[in-house]
Amino acid sequence: MNTIYQPNGAAREYSPYALNIYMTCTHGCRYCYASRIRRMDNESWMAMPEPRNNIAEELEKYLTKAGNPNEQVLMSFIGDPYSETKDNNKATRDCLGILLRYKVPIAILTKGGERCLKDIDLFKKFGNHIQIGATLTFDNDADSKEWEPGAAMPKERINALRTLHGNGIKTFVSFEPVINPEQSLHLMEMSNEYVDVFKVGKINHNKAIEQSIDWTDFLQNTVNYLRKINKPFYIKHDLRIAAPSVKLYGNEVLQDEFNVK
Repeated sequence: MNTIYQPNGAAREYSPYALNIYMTCTHGCRYCYASRIRRMDNESWMAMPEPRNNIAEELEKYLTKAGNPNEQVLMSFIGDPYSETKDNNKATRDCLGILLRYKVPIAILTKGGERCLKDIDLFKKFGNHIQIGATLTFDNDADSKEWEPGAAMPKERINALRTLHGNGIKTFVSFEPVINPEQSLHLMEMSNEYVDVFKVGKINHNKAIEQSIDWTDFLQNTVNYLRKINKPFYIKHDLRIAAPSVKLYGNEVLQDEFNVK
């Protein structure tokens, strides 16, 4: 895998470029696709992550040779830059410093909650060239602990968004997977004051849950609410396919509309 690479398929909806710093994660999400892609059992996947070999040095070499990609780089698709790690996320901070120096626009997606706030000093230096997001799945600790036992609890993730937003840092939320539509809609209400952009998908690779949800009803309720509060949002391809009768407009379906430059 290249240091910075262009993701394919559904992953491309989040960013034109990506950077994976850690290749495992301690969140232990039952719905995780990454562990299946890497053919790792859950125990191996949840082992305390170490950064990729010489990741900071390799990133520096890549940018020295290739230069600024001039499009958003997402940290990360595999692993989480702010899960619990052996180096206490030092590799994440090291890479942030390099990306800042090369003026690379970045996005960060994490379930690590307030752990990311240790780097808020660096985030501020990016100015308008950074956005930080949280995956929100459940509105209560019990469900979160059942499905995402190692991730930050829902209120902590929202508190992190509040702090980031209050410090002038652009924020976004990813609703993917959607496992309980009512909870996802409630989370939109709980977080909307601190979120600049909402990205909404569905659940995949779980037919029992997929078939139990009325995706048309969920999508219609989602767009009605987000339009009512005048919040920008993007509806992912899989949800659009699952609910084709819901009419969407303009940048609601343009995947790169909300990338930072």
